Amino acid sequence: MQENQPISTTVDALQQVTRDLLGLAVRSVDEVGEVSLPQMRLLFALRDEGEASCTHLARVLAVSGSSVTRLADRLVESGHVSRAGDPGSRSRVLLALTDHGEEVIDAVLAWRSRELSRALVSLERPALAFLADSLTVLHHALRRDHDDLTGPVPL
Repeated sequence: MQENQPISTTVDALQQVTRDLLGLAVRSVDEVGEVSLPQMRLLFALRDEGEASCTHLARVLAVSGSSVTRLADRLVESGHVSRAGDPGSRSRVLLALTDHGEEVIDAVLAWRSRELSRALVSLERPALAFLADSLTVLHHALRRDHDDLTGPVPL
């Protein structure tokens, strides 16, 4: 970035790439085609959190507990998630990813990796290194200033 370039130009570029990356993330779920976007968010939350209660997952996803229960019902039925009682509390139910749920996540991430690689292959090595370093710096700045935004917000 040139010294006299206004920060708004960089913000505009980041706004555009954010839309691009969100579009890529949403399309990756569509391409795999096994689950809906809300269901995929729950699968990612389970991958990040491990075995967890609906209440905990609702907090992670910032949705109601009943929403998580409905999503979980469908994902248990389709074999992506398992449901079991909590040995420490008879009234609490725990959800966990099944092997099939892991496979779906892996397929989504593989699709994203292929598409990102296709886009990045035309960049020269110095540009790739600069991009990676810049994104790392941005990530750390966001984490420092907004740690609530860089936690498990799955997609």
